[in-house]
Amino acid sequence: MRTPLLAFAAATLSCSSAFAQKLPQPSREVFRCEVNGKVTYSDAPCLGAKKVDVEPTRGLTSTGKEAAGADVQRERFNEGIAEAIRPLTGKDAKQLQVDSKRLNLAAPARAECRQLDAAIPAAEQRERISDARTRPAIQQELLTLRQRFIQLHC
Repeated sequence: MRTPLLAFAAATLSCSSAFAQKLPQPSREVFRCEVNGKVTYSDAPCLGAKKVDVEPTRGLTSTGKEAAGADVQRERFNEGIAEAIRPLTGKDAKQLQVDSKRLNLAAPARAECRQLDAAIPAAEQRERISDARTRPAIQQELLTLRQRFIQLHC
């Protein structure tokens, strides 16, 4: 019973986004890369990249009035749906958004995405606690995992 409900919720969130825009959703992952002393920021990871936490603004508040674009209104609508069906799905809006993004992936790709969901944070943790001797190998592994995540459209 849960699987059809999850598929319905993911499809609902996916459809509302698909009708609203023709471009792919922008990445909310930003990486800070430093090469030869030059710092760049990109949605593509590099060797030794540091993940930057970014959260887009949710409208403008000016003179006591809030102005929110269609994308913010759509996001709030999706969050409301997610909150309403949370007792049934056990998932929040971000988790349902990930599900809807992966809905059209083949089953093996979805499974690999789930593995990467766990492997990437684990590699990031290993990188944080690594020493200078082991760090390059861990950074290479992390770069490979991140590139695979992007390649699969996770």
